Amino acid sequence: MSGTQLTVTLSGGGADDARAVVRVLEGTFGAPDELPADENATVHTATFDGERQTGPADGGGEGSGRLSAPVTVTVQGSPQAVQRASDTLTRAFTARDDGAASGDQEQERELLLEP
Repeated sequence: MSGTQLTVTLSGGGADDARAVVRVLEGTFGAPDELPADENATVHTATFDGERQTGPADGGGEGSGRLSAPVTVTVQGSPQAVQRASDTLTRAFTARDDGAASGDQEQERELLLEP
């Protein structure tokens, strides 16, 4: 996994909620591999392979995210990417940090985003 690659797994809410979360992260990480689309899925994933050149401050502003239901988000990648994703999401949504796990070169963090 490169220093800027980030994998995001979302559960709870629907595809619209998953897309809202992914769009907030696009401001920090650029476009994902694809937007969540399956309306019948209970878990959505997106992978970001790049990093916007303009920096993390451009990622969705405070309160910019709108959700219809609570969404559990797990972000996995380098410690720097996970921290940037966590910071971006907590600025955009009401969020509760549900913990982190660290490996040799990767970190995983779980957040609960609330409407």
